[in-house]
Amino acid sequence: MESITLPNILFFSSLALLIIVSGGVIYLTAIEWRDARARASHARRLRDQDKKVGR
Repeated sequence: MESITLPNILFFSSLALLIIVSGGVIYLTAIEWRDARARASHARRLRDQDKKVGR
């Protein structure tokens, strides 16, 4: 069995951090994309209502 050395610890720690940070970025991007779609949909509904009322 291979002994645990400082370079191994650093490598696996950095790999774990890379995965966590990448996952966070992907999550925040997906949330922003979803919110942008919801805002656009809401604005479209308001615009359509204004056209029906004749404003």
